Amino acid sequence: MLPNYFTVRGFGSHEIEIEKSRFICYINEVKSEQDAQQFILEIKKKHSDANHNCSAYLIGEKDEIQKASDDGEPSGTAGVPMLEVLKKRGLKDTVVVVTRYFGGKKLGAGGLIRAYGQSVSEGLNEVGIVERTLVKVINVRVSYKLLGKVEHALRNSNYHLEKVNHLEEVEFELWIKINEVNTFTEWMVELTNGSCDISESIVKYM
Repeated sequence: MLPNYFTVRGFGSHEIEIEKSRFICYINEVKSEQDAQQFILEIKKKHSDANHNCSAYLIGEKDEIQKASDDGEPSGTAGVPMLEVLKKRGLKDTVVVVTRYFGGKKLGAGGLIRAYGQSVSEGLNEVGIVERTLVKVINVRVSYKLLGKVEHALRNSNYHLEKVNHLEEVEFELWIKINEVNTFTEWMVELTNGSCDISESIVKYM
């Protein structure tokens, strides 16, 4: 698994107009090709009256799955330029659909390539890009006499404290970056003079 990667913040859309043609870019984060295809289908249904619903997506740690569709535009003028924008931004697990309502003036191959690329680029700027970081879920249990000391230290650290459970003992759930797990464990043992129980759980992206 990658220690970190970039993807879009979530669902969003952005519209631009070029030579009276409307270009509406829809963007979303997806985890599978099935999710990407479902998203494309939903946009096509939403804009079944549009001239074109062009699409592109990148999925997988090494971009194992990548597809582009011109949806009736001249070959190579829509889907591929859209896909190239995703690649240049270094994005993963991302799908984009650009819906075009023809405005009456032909843009030519070069004009179409620029228009579809611009639509996706501006759409990404509008929706926003986030970094997903690989973390391990760590649970730390301490006695209540250490609650104040440990909680204060955690909240003033750079570690991500997800929640605190008040059980027979106090349990802190933390999401720690993979490359910081050992450093965190050593710090916690020193902080509590060894009076803590540390267990590691699942690995996930934050």
